[in-house]
Amino acid sequence: MKQLRIGFIGLGNVGGKLAGSLLRHRMDLTVRDLNPAFVADFVARGAKSAPSPRAMAETCDVIITCLPSPAASAAVVEGPDGILEALKPGQVWLEMSTTDADEIRRLGALVQAKGALAMDCPVSGGCHRAETGNISIFAGGDRAAFETVFPILTILGRRILHTGEIGSASKLKVVTNYLCTAHLVALAEALTVCKVAGMDMNTAYEAIRISSGNSFVHETESQVILNGSRDISFTMDLVIKDVGLFDHMAEELHVPLELSPLILGIFKESAAKYGPRELSPNVIRRYEEPCNVKVLGVGFPAEMTDDEPEEPGYEVVPSNRRRASLKA
Repeated sequence: MKQLRIGFIGLGNVGGKLAGSLLRHRMDLTVRDLNPAFVADFVARGAKSAPSPRAMAETCDVIITCLPSPAASAAVVEGPDGILEALKPGQVWLEMSTTDADEIRRLGALVQAKGALAMDCPVSGGCHRAETGNISIFAGGDRAAFETVFPILTILGRRILHTGEIGSASKLKVVTNYLCTAHLVALAEALTVCKVAGMDMNTAYEAIRISSGNSFVHETESQVILNGSRDISFTMDLVIKDVGLFDHMAEELHVPLELSPLILGIFKESAAKYGPRELSPNVIRRYEEPCNVKVLGVGFPAEMTDDEPEEPGYEVVPSNRRRASLKA
């Protein structure tokens, strides 16, 4: 593993922390990002830099992308000076962006035609867990490819789920991001009602936390809401992209939706009013402002930190697969 040369493209809120885990484990790391300050920070900590995706493919065994949109991933893979221009048999492309399942299958086929392995490996669990290597990873691709890249995934994350064929991980990722967004909007409404009702917000937080109304989103995003920073390292334009991908998937499958289009509309209106790069938990402003209140508590953190020690990654095996292996 230490001898693998790993390239990482996309050093934003999530990608920078994932790449940081590779650097912390002393992997041979080459990075690239359109923001030169991000690259300079990694180079100062011991990474190398690549002038283009093609140059990275010329020197690295594994190339990881973590980018903000399907279009950005396509440009890196098949655009001018893209990785396809230099990709060789035996190399690996891991797509860790939240992207469209059809697009990852299309790009994956181009990569596989070069004799390289391709998998979609989006993450879930928040930037604070990406930073410590404790984030969850969905991995889509054939089983042989999964077993090949599993040692790398265990450095990047803790709970690793093989989801099936390439594209399956991206489908599950947009489902989970949709659910996260639904919880966020519901919490924004619930916390505002508590505030207007005159409740102590620290007490309201604990009531939700110890009850059937609790969720991962409450234990993370409600805290930065109540702090006032609203900083969960995620913005409204990214919410719109992710929920839009979920809506598109449902539309293609002819599944009639009611809640998701409503939530998408709420965020589109909020982005138009507050700006597309507004922090996503500030969707609560659309409920605070008409009531002339600010939903705040006391002693909540401005940012989430992962207080769990970093642990080696392991495979999460669904119960039906566990039973099947026992029978065999």
